[in-house]
Amino acid sequence: MISRSAALGERTSLAVRLHQAIALLDRFPPSILQLMFRVAIAAVFWSSGLTKIASWDTTIALFRDEYMVPLLPPEIAAAWSAAFELSCSPLIVFGLATRLATLPLLGMTFVIQTFVYPEYWTQHLMWASVLLFLLTKGPGVFSFDHYIERLFRTKGFAR
Repeated sequence: MISRSAALGERTSLAVRLHQAIALLDRFPPSILQLMFRVAIAAVFWSSGLTKIASWDTTIALFRDEYMVPLLPPEIAAAWSAAFELSCSPLIVFGLATRLATLPLLGMTFVIQTFVYPEYWTQHLMWASVLLFLLTKGPGVFSFDHYIERLFRTKGFAR
């Protein structure tokens, strides 16, 4: 009887510790995750944009011969891609117009997944997940968006 109650006490103690650990993890600030997501996803697209402009002739050749994006000439697809990557990435890092800046990158991810490299779906799913999180939850408190929203609230322009 004693050993059975000791085993029950151990299980209860383990359950309590597990519950306490989960409660501690629940207190982790979401804004830190939002900042990490912003920096991580922006780094992916920024790096890609820099690679595109480093050798423009090679980029055009890639868009013409390998990527073959439908409906757009390679020159336009390459220019739009580089422009979106190099303009939206800093916006996302600084948390400025974050939700708007995720949209072109989500569109690019969709195009890449659908028409260019469907075999890399796990990587594209990760990109899309981070971008969708930022689109739906926003950039967090460590962002210009947050400070602008606070300013608008204090001035009475927003609720």
